[in-house]
Amino acid sequence: MYVILVYDIGERRVGKMLKHCRKYLNWIQNSVFEGEITEVKLKELVIGAKKIMNEEFDSLILFKSRDQKWLDKQIVGKELSNIDNFL
Repeated sequence: MYVILVYDIGERRVGKMLKHCRKYLNWIQNSVFEGEITEVKLKELVIGAKKIMNEEFDSLILFKSRDQKWLDKQIVGKELSNIDNFL
């Protein structure tokens, strides 16, 4: 499945969340990640994120699609992380 993940998390926890999400998805902009992921890996990601988060104040949002081809992605301005250049 293809996932776009967005989080809004307290300043003291943001570094841990960034490092955690980078294990599973491609960082594209500040608190935004995207990429292909299996259902099992997605569950791992969410379980780990919940351990980092304070669910009373922080949030994590997942947008899921069966395949990237079903998304029309438009970038306006500078693209911070281009993931199309992998060998």
